[in-house]
Amino acid sequence: MCFMERKIIHIDMDAFFASVEQRDNPELRGKPIAIGADVERGVVATASYEARPFGVHSAMSMRVAKRQCPQLIVVPGRYEVYKEVSRQMHVIFHEYTDLVEPISLDEAFLDVTHNKLGIELAVDIAREIKTKIKERLHLTASAGVSYNKFLAKIASDQRKPDGLCTIHPSRAQDFIDNLRIEKFWLVGPKTAQVMHKMGIFTGADLRSVSLKHLTDVFGKMGPVFYNFARGIDNRPVVVDYERKSMGCEHTFVHDINKDVDVTLALDKTVQELIRRLEKYDFEGRTLTLKVKFHDFKQITRSITQDRFLRTRDEILPLARQLLSQVDYSEHPIRLLGLSVSKSSAKDLVDQYKEQWIELELPFKEFMWIN
Repeated sequence: MCFMERKIIHIDMDAFFASVEQRDNPELRGKPIAIGADVERGVVATASYEARPFGVHSAMSMRVAKRQCPQLIVVPGRYEVYKEVSRQMHVIFHEYTDLVEPISLDEAFLDVTHNKLGIELAVDIAREIKTKIKERLHLTASAGVSYNKFLAKIASDQRKPDGLCTIHPSRAQDFIDNLRIEKFWLVGPKTAQVMHKMGIFTGADLRSVSLKHLTDVFGKMGPVFYNFARGIDNRPVVVDYERKSMGCEHTFVHDINKDVDVTLALDKTVQELIRRLEKYDFEGRTLTLKVKFHDFKQITRSITQDRFLRTRDEILPLARQLLSQVDYSEHPIRLLGLSVSKSSAKDLVDQYKEQWIELELPFKEFMWIN
């Protein structure tokens, strides 16, 4: 089958966590809210659409968010509830296809080329899914439809919230040429800055750069950007996703650099990691330590064993060994994390951001968890 004949849908729930809270608590409706921990170094997980005109967005410091929007209501996350709503959402997806690839709790790709109901147009399926989400879950979703994952993902962002956008193969290249480079999937702020310095501001600009030049500058991402600029993305919708790492990390209310505090923090992080490994029955041989300093500089250190890492006796000595390679005496630590991976340290870098789970706990509280 020609990849141009594929029918891919990307579903993205609108302000998912915040929308669930507003659905379940009428007093929050129509008000600017942010999901997260209201602590010194809390981070916004999701902001409602009412908060966004004030510049509040996900991954923003909660302190900055409250400064920009004084009337902001901070709501603690209820992640078990979000997981259950996500499960209900996937029930709807599977009424049309079993080729469903979850990206996160609130978004997924669906391959509906050969769907269960024999519906010819993918846009009709997307419209039905949006309707069922609204009727059954009392939430809204935005949908993007195209012939590959890259374009379906881009399309779902075009008309938020409650949007529906289709990018037809015949119009794809013109659409991409006029797309701002910041809107490209996998182009973050730092990559965009580099591209701007290269004179790349739109898809058309990107398409004018040679494969060799893009590879020289961006390494293995060079060919990806080269193909995206031409509307090429042959990746299939992956149903059986294998988690390659499991980790946890802690952001401290106050930076720490005393040996006793850092040692205790590491010990507690090991305990949390072991709990997660047991809960999800995860096995890996590579342990990675992540440290973010007070100035936001971040480093990682890894070690690989010839056996699975499961227990405290196996993990704690390795974690201490990795920590001994870190000089924090003059560089207080803001964040500490540990991860066990099935892959090598080199492979882990590629998926690092997707695999870590941050636990926003004040250090004093964190110290005394049993």
